[in-house]
Amino acid sequence: MLTLHGTTLSFDFPEVHKKARCGIKFSRTLRVPDDSRPFLWPPLLGQLPVHPVDDHLDRLPAAWGLHGGVFLPMYQSEALSLYFPESYPFAVKVGAGKINVITGEPWQSELIPGHHDYVVSSENRFLDGFNVGEQQVRQFVAMPLGEGYTPEEQLTGHAEYGGLQILVYPMKVEAFRDLYGARADSDAEDWDEVPRVNFMRGGPPKGQQPEMGLAPGGVVKQKTVRDCYGYDAWDQTQRGRCFVHLLNSQQYHAVTGTKLPYPPPQRRDFRNRHLPWFHHYREGEPVEDTGILAKLASVATWFKAKHGQPLPDNDPPGPVEIRPIEARSVRSG
Repeated sequence: MLTLHGTTLSFDFPEVHKKARCGIKFSRTLRVPDDSRPFLWPPLLGQLPVHPVDDHLDRLPAAWGLHGGVFLPMYQSEALSLYFPESYPFAVKVGAGKINVITGEPWQSELIPGHHDYVVSSENRFLDGFNVGEQQVRQFVAMPLGEGYTPEEQLTGHAEYGGLQILVYPMKVEAFRDLYGARADSDAEDWDEVPRVNFMRGGPPKGQQPEMGLAPGGVVKQKTVRDCYGYDAWDQTQRGRCFVHLLNSQQYHAVTGTKLPYPPPQRRDFRNRHLPWFHHYREGEPVEDTGILAKLASVATWFKAKHGQPLPDNDPPGPVEIRPIEARSVRSG
């Protein structure tokens, strides 16, 4: 069952286990300088508003009605971070314009033995961008389709899909119980019961195609950890999928009648508020990159080629506070 819990997209599989839920939060974050230098994780700015497509069918394009799913607003050049808050493990495939963000290969739904084109939600809590190897990603940066910025356009020559495609497979209940023991069936980690919005399918809507996709931006240090459970741990008789469409701020206002309550984030805002950047150490073998995504032109490279001038607001962040977020020892007293 696909539901919206506030701003959290939720894939629920009660037929597998009562905790078999994959929640995904979409966070605004700072776009780091796009100059090929690796940066630590920038701080987040809160969750983006998320809406079911079927709530606004009369103002959205027909293709979106066929895809269903949700839409969310992003300013052009704004960066996006995905967060997986739940403890139940899922194999999660993420595509941007039907291009796999881990491998750069064309989208395919099936899991293939030995092919690590997905993340394990419980081991990779954050996904900030396209995997370019060396334990680094290039940030997800919102840019208009049709101008060559997105991996979809650079690799296929077409600007057809845009947005994000998400596909999840839950861990088999037997593997989950082996992993967590007695805790697997306890109620300690269950969400409180609150109303949810169920997704319903609707007829073809009207409207023109709002065209936004995700392009590779600046480099962030982030290890994408390989699947340590193995191909046979995933229940491939069960899966959930969702298309996440993107609107820019003007399109969002035209569709919903609501203006975004915040301006685009600037690095000076972070400096003025003394918000920290983060270093995160993660155990496990990193996913090997295919080399496909690492060869793509970034937003800054493409912008300079198109316009003959540097990308605006691409200055270094200046002195920043860095905080580790790995586990630390605590004196018991």
